[in-house]
Amino acid sequence: MSKANDFLVEIGTEELPPKALRTLMGAFAGSLEAAVDDARLAHGAVHAYASPRRLAVLIEELQAGQEDRKTSQKGPPVSIAFDDDGNITPAGEAFASKCGVAIAELGRVTTDKGEWLSCDIVETGKTAAALMPELIEKTLAGLPIPRRMRWGAGDAEFVRPIHWIVLLHGSKVIKAPIMGITADNKSRGHRFHSKKPITIKAPGDYLRALEDDGRVIADFDRRRQLVESGVTQQAKQAGGNIVDGELIYDEVTALVEWPVPITGTFDDEYLELPREAIVSTLTSHQRYFPVADKSGALLPRFVTVANLDSKDPEQVRDGNERVIRPRLADAAFFWDNDRRTALAVRQEALRDVVYQRGLGSLYDKSVRTAAMVETLAAALGVDSSTAQRAAALAKCDLLTGMVGEFPELQGTMGRYYALSDGEPQSVADAIAEHYLPRFSGDALPTSIDGQILAVADKLDTLAGIFVIGKKPTGNRDPFALRRAALGVIRVLIECELDVDLKAMLAAAVAAQPPGKTDARQTVDELYTFISERLRRYFLDRDKGLATETFDAVLARSPASLLDFERRLVAVQAFIKLEPAASLAAANKRIANILKKATVDSGAQVKEKLLADPAEVALWSALGAARTTVAPLLQGREYTAALTALAELREPVDLFFDGVMVMADDAALQNNRLALLDDLRALFLDIADISRLSI
Repeated sequence: MSKANDFLVEIGTEELPPKALRTLMGAFAGSLEAAVDDARLAHGAVHAYASPRRLAVLIEELQAGQEDRKTSQKGPPVSIAFDDDGNITPAGEAFASKCGVAIAELGRVTTDKGEWLSCDIVETGKTAAALMPELIEKTLAGLPIPRRMRWGAGDAEFVRPIHWIVLLHGSKVIKAPIMGITADNKSRGHRFHSKKPITIKAPGDYLRALEDDGRVIADFDRRRQLVESGVTQQAKQAGGNIVDGELIYDEVTALVEWPVPITGTFDDEYLELPREAIVSTLTSHQRYFPVADKSGALLPRFVTVANLDSKDPEQVRDGNERVIRPRLADAAFFWDNDRRTALAVRQEALRDVVYQRGLGSLYDKSVRTAAMVETLAAALGVDSSTAQRAAALAKCDLLTGMVGEFPELQGTMGRYYALSDGEPQSVADAIAEHYLPRFSGDALPTSIDGQILAVADKLDTLAGIFVIGKKPTGNRDPFALRRAALGVIRVLIECELDVDLKAMLAAAVAAQPPGKTDARQTVDELYTFISERLRRYFLDRDKGLATETFDAVLARSPASLLDFERRLVAVQAFIKLEPAASLAAANKRIANILKKATVDSGAQVKEKLLADPAEVALWSALGAARTTVAPLLQGREYTAALTALAELREPVDLFFDGVMVMADDAALQNNRLALLDDLRALFLDIADISRLSI
């Protein structure tokens, strides 16, 4: 079965969700490749393809079938398989029956524990044609699809109804049922440009046949390049460049099979709208690409991508322009109408908007956030008046028509309306920044008021949802608490806000209505939850960071995340020192000794009981190290502190080489345990290096 040919599977569907298409494409190819590997089918490169109506995977040089596999099974001991007279016992007969061979055909294997029955079995390999349909169906069933659909009278479920399936191994069609549909070599082209089925003669013909005969560019990446280059060229001809194209390139690519870019226009008067309102109208509602001039000012132009090559492109252009006019008119109406009511006037109406059952209204959340702002500002030693004013107004734009129509503009429109109301620039900026960061890699607040408000708002959200017992479980996170926690982490660390996180969590929890759990327990749960996000944050940021290094610092539960970061950097530097391995091993040994022994936490080393020269030397070295390290710890110079503690390697090694800790004399034993406790405490002031494996 060594012969190999290219393999193709295409799943033809109704229009797939555009925002999920790239993810589905990658998951289908990746999961199918893993399944083929597990099935012991050798193959070459794997290619993923997708368009609005299809998901496809091409596997180069897929082996025709599995190689036969010889396995050896171990049976019962010979002493149990045969009685004293050499007759087969029921245990021996059962093993022979399981192997499907006569007793005489069983083998024997000798180990250091005796002689055992054995059986060599040859497992005949299956053909790829027999294996692939089942592997594909299992892969489709495991794709990341939140909600599946059923269609027709069958039980098959998928993200969209399936209408055709292509299954080819070389030129051979595998006519097997998948999801209730029998596979063939007949694909379908563009919904409007192609009416007849397209025969795929071989996997290598797939892309060419669809493009030439079906007007479908199935290669997602190539189609995206055509979309990007096409709209860029159109914008250039219109005298500008594309704005925020990266936000919708993938989505537009997932909406078209035959991209044809077209430039449209809108009335100049709409340029008086806030820039973000125009961009959102074009991108979020219509998937149009805004155009700006060299200075960044928007032009009354947009580029759209049609999914067909029209004989009358002017009609297509006119249709798109007619669609966008009422959208922009609505935005203009909201902009004018919203400004008639000041944000401060809307504040009282927040009382009538439920934030979350058990947590009161949006007004209540605003009050709690303002109190949290004051606590944070006091901890940082800054004035809180601006951030508190911003906290009072931050949620008011949720009641405006513009944000109701464009939810993604919350905060942004709050800034515009605040400025329109005559609020200070600093208040307006803080309102706009308090949602940041909205997603992974997003910008952070730049003003101290925006930073404080962003942290306060997120801490209130985290505390409130935990208090009412709705913390995330598994993959479910309906309140986006993981994102909120990561936002807190990024702002505190990257904006260098040095505050006691546990104290802030305690303040946030204390401000919530009475909940289902004890306040202290909730604070601990929140700290653990944020710590898990912190682990991911550091591991993603520092590729060389080991989990055990993070755990060594986490064991000390540093109050400040900035302090946590400094300790982490120090431990990473310590690991590279030559004495690190020996000291980590010594700390691990000490931790185990102290765990088994009972040490009085208040016990102090008595110098008169230091009998052995090695323990005298260690005690002296500890005293010198303590004097050196104390000011370094005070200044959070942890790298220098651990470097200084590395000098303890020699006296520590000499101690363990020559001193019996668990001496028969109880007083001597307790004194030596106290000495080791002092040694370990010096390191624990920074991190638990006993957790390191160096």
